[in-house]
Amino acid sequence: MARTALITGSAGLIGSEGVTFLEERGWRVHGIDNNMRRDFFGSDGDTTWNLERLRRETKHYTHHDLDIRDRDGIFALFAEATPDLVFHCAAQPSHDLAASRPFDDFEINALATLNLLEAARTHVPESPFVFMSTNKVYGDAPNELPLVELETRWDYADEAQRDGIDETCRIDATMHSLFGVSKAAADLLVQEYGRYFGLPTVCFRGGCLTGPHHSGAELHGFLAYLARAIREGRTYRIFGYKGKQVRDNIHSFDVCTAMLAFYEQPRIAAVYNLGGGRANSVSILEAAARFEALLGEPFKSEYVDEPRRGDHICYISDLGRLHADYPGWEIEISVDETIEQIASAPALVS
Repeated sequence: MARTALITGSAGLIGSEGVTFLEERGWRVHGIDNNMRRDFFGSDGDTTWNLERLRRETKHYTHHDLDIRDRDGIFALFAEATPDLVFHCAAQPSHDLAASRPFDDFEINALATLNLLEAARTHVPESPFVFMSTNKVYGDAPNELPLVELETRWDYADEAQRDGIDETCRIDATMHSLFGVSKAAADLLVQEYGRYFGLPTVCFRGGCLTGPHHSGAELHGFLAYLARAIREGRTYRIFGYKGKQVRDNIHSFDVCTAMLAFYEQPRIAAVYNLGGGRANSVSILEAAARFEALLGEPFKSEYVDEPRRGDHICYISDLGRLHADYPGWEIEISVDETIEQIASAPALVS
């Protein structure tokens, strides 16, 4: 009998990858997505094209146009689907938008996560619950590390810090942005449902999650929006740090292999940093140069001297804990291949 997964944010980047990834492995998938990304980011964020792609390419996917804040609707769906796996990817993902829409941000990121956890505890308490958290739960604490300015990027000054930020980084007494706070609240809830109720839960604290199915917008979607801006001749706004701020990028496929590894060997209240690591780190200037070469268009930029509040200057995920617990898991798609995929993504073709 086919296993069943329930995926929130199923028309988004990670959720849609999860749909196709699991279906290719014989799963039936129920997806929840009401295209709030269009409401958040306008036409750039619209995921209709991605939902249509899923409907064309899948045979065992059932879509639910449901708001995860709808507690009764969520409980009814869990009772009907009784999923063997919950993959919670839906979120309000923007620092800046959270400040202008704080109630939407907190209700979607924190309260709705509580809805999902309680529905899981009620109907499928033994099913692994995989939560896509974020490195923003650490706030700007990573900026306290000594940094060195190189030609095209910032980097850690201390060689002992070369592998990046691990899970011992504090999450309090630091500026998060309201988005970071709402995701931290959800992160702690997911952990507590593991520790207090014994549910098999994991928080994957994502670095830059990326891939060719990302509806990139200025307020969210680093590589996807950068490619769109260069292709369409838009002026890309760089917010502080000379454009040398660094992110480690992980392809949505590699997120899904980590998700499946946890499903196959679940733990209670697990927490892992999940990014591309040093090998897949890149700055804005470095990524822009690669897209310029691939797309054959110039990078037009405007520099805004004030950085986004709570933004990271240099963030690289230390993957040591994840590798220790799941030694068979490895990054399979490099940042160079990811950039090539995004540059040629059909969604970006004029």
